Amino acid sequence: MTGPPTYLNALTRDPTTALWWGAVALRAILLSFAVGAVTMHSDDYQRPWLAWTVLGTMSVWTLLTSIAYTRGSWRRAWLVVLDVVLASALMLTSPLLLTEQMYAEQAPLITTVWVGAMPVIAGIRFGPAGGVLAGGYLAVGTGFAQMRVDLDVVRDGVLLVASGLVVGLAAEALRRAAVALSEAERAEAARAERERIARSIHDSVLQVLARVRKRGADVGGEAAELGELAGEQEIALRSLIGTSTELGRGRGERGSDDLGARLRMLATSTVRISAPACEVTLPDHVVDELEAAVREALTNTAKHAGSDIGSWVLVEDLGSEVVVSVRDNGQGIETGRLERAEEEGRLGVARSIKGRVHELGGTVTLDTAPGTGTEWELRVPRDRPSRQERAELNRSGKGAQV
Repeated sequence: MTGPPTYLNALTRDPTTALWWGAVALRAILLSFAVGAVTMHSDDYQRPWLAWTVLGTMSVWTLLTSIAYTRGSWRRAWLVVLDVVLASALMLTSPLLLTEQMYAEQAPLITTVWVGAMPVIAGIRFGPAGGVLAGGYLAVGTGFAQMRVDLDVVRDGVLLVASGLVVGLAAEALRRAAVALSEAERAEAARAERERIARSIHDSVLQVLARVRKRGADVGGEAAELGELAGEQEIALRSLIGTSTELGRGRGERGSDDLGARLRMLATSTVRISAPACEVTLPDHVVDELEAAVREALTNTAKHAGSDIGSWVLVEDLGSEVVVSVRDNGQGIETGRLERAEEEGRLGVARSIKGRVHELGGTVTLDTAPGTGTEWELRVPRDRPSRQERAELNRSGKGAQV
């Protein structure tokens, strides 16, 4: 089986390949115009031999650069810069060739429209800024070669700059689109692989865990405890499988994540997670900190109230802020116990919950009393306050209401 054409192979490697081929074709067309102009005015030049030498140089250089620009590995920055400089140098030989009468008749420069391809090429290689710089450079060179600045020269300069700008913007858009497409393809491949693993887990591991849970409950004793642990792992794995597709669909914005999907992975037989069906998208670091704070609250419940105490996590997206509530039905926290823990150097709650949320510019509210359970309410704004605003919140006592 034969492979695809070289053009298609190059197109997959460099999204601007089509533009490069277009620039090569444009340069060849413009060179033919220059050949016709030199042939027509050859007897009028001061130095006809120099005119043909310049035209020969243009022809050879066009051939060499056309070969280079159709090969992705040869599209070097230095070659494009040399291309622009050489075009300007050849154009500046015009005063040595054109007579005063030819200038009066506004005869074309020796390079004619051939230099019009240079801003296009620079725009493809360097983007809009490179195209504008190359166009401006050649526009100035045109003024020197014409030895005057009038409406026609200004018009030519505007066209040179505009062509570099427009093609540069097109090249930049193609590169961005190629990056987005590549990221989407990688995300789709990762999602497909996660789904394949999820099916494998569902067909093997989950069935085994379900059987161990059922068998342990039937036997009783220590086997019942093992069955309960197997049941917890079964719930956690099912939650992971349920959120794997969500996490694999790609994120709404680069550097963001879905808080609801992350917290659903904390579900066990004693922990219930309730989150909106739609994504609760926040920056990565915010999701990481909130997940760590929720883990600390759940760990605190299991440590002090017992591993069989039920906990509930509720995620609410209020638009301007996100609220995460963590509630349990344990014995609650004695008045003053957290303050005594901080004084004794045990800073788990202070650092893992209050500190994390405070750094995000949010607030923490603790509602607890002996015998009534514990409820943490974590509020984080979508637009993080400035350092000065956070300091004012801290001084007013609103930064961590515990």
